[in-house]
Amino acid sequence: MDFEDSEDEANYRAVVRTWLEANVPNDANGKHRRGVEGSESLRSARSWQARKASAGYACIHWPREWGGPAGTPIQSVIFHQEESKFVTPPNPFHIGLNMSVPTVLAFSDQKTRERFGFSAMNGDEIWCQLFSEPSGGSDLAAARTRVRKTQDGTGDWIINGQKVWTSFAHIADFGLILCRSNTDAPKHNGLTMFWVDLRSQGVEVRPIHEMNGSSTFNEVFFTDVRISDNQRLGPVDGGWKVAVQTLINERLQSDSSGADWIDVLKMARRLPSIYGKSALQNPAVRQQLAQWYIQSEGLKHTRNRVITALSRGHTPGPENSIMKLVRASQMQDLSHAAIEIMGRFGVVDEAGGPEERSLFQDSLMWAPGLRIAGGTDEILRNIIAERVLRLPRDASHDKS
Repeated sequence: MDFEDSEDEANYRAVVRTWLEANVPNDANGKHRRGVEGSESLRSARSWQARKASAGYACIHWPREWGGPAGTPIQSVIFHQEESKFVTPPNPFHIGLNMSVPTVLAFSDQKTRERFGFSAMNGDEIWCQLFSEPSGGSDLAAARTRVRKTQDGTGDWIINGQKVWTSFAHIADFGLILCRSNTDAPKHNGLTMFWVDLRSQGVEVRPIHEMNGSSTFNEVFFTDVRISDNQRLGPVDGGWKVAVQTLINERLQSDSSGADWIDVLKMARRLPSIYGKSALQNPAVRQQLAQWYIQSEGLKHTRNRVITALSRGHTPGPENSIMKLVRASQMQDLSHAAIEIMGRFGVVDEAGGPEERSLFQDSLMWAPGLRIAGGTDEILRNIIAERVLRLPRDASHDKS
């Protein structure tokens, strides 16, 4: 494992840091807020994305035929590491640019690549991922949203069904959707992938009101939505392989935002605990901080394994499942503890107040969703058991 940048990586990091210092907007807001609420917030997000795109810092590892700068994956990692040190506008583009759009570009023709590549990279259009369904749980292959060919000879398709927990669907222009095209085939073999315009007739988006006041998640209903066969990605009934590619992209993303042990330490140094003494003098608080520090160091070095693999041109393994499993639980635990330390002030969630107050509140409200999004804790444990510990796979009697 490499712990230090190579000479080229160190030089690239220095250039990136200089550019960020000169270009991060002074009025950036919402670093710790999950939702993109209001036109001003979205306008700020689009402006920052366009600025990165014009400088070659958006979609760094995209090939030139997709409209990208053809950088390396490690350069992309370095940029996001440096960007995370600044307060920047919210980012409603990451699902599209990291998961949905690369899948569309990989399985479509040149005309489609030219149509969607730059507009998504520049922040002009937002994409979402329409995978989860009310009855599917974490079993993506159990999708029931139906798609059927029309009988009018046009080759078009009709979609009927429902998706749920779709992030940013309320502000998205397009989405990647997995549909059941063959009910007679084994479940993995009867799926077909499409991209869909969310402004099409028959599409209804209903935001889900979350306990943190945001509405990042949505329900999306499809009633006789007509789409062209040109919107199909991959072969008919071959959508599972397309979905797997999207899931690989998703597994490579790591959400490291939110409260961490260092934030609790800073707060505990200044505030008295509920017992009247400095929170940092409380043995229970000190013990918790030590445990979170150990976890964070383990996460850092596990992340270094991913970075090392990318730096060598390799595809990372299941490391991200480990990081997400530990990080989401850690965020929930430490945010809850921090709010208890704050006493009666912990019940106040004031976006305009001290940074750590809104940070801990937002992290506590977001952590349960993080333990579901991108794979539940149970799914991640299965991945670790099978791919890291080499334990036998769970029996899946419905595969055939």
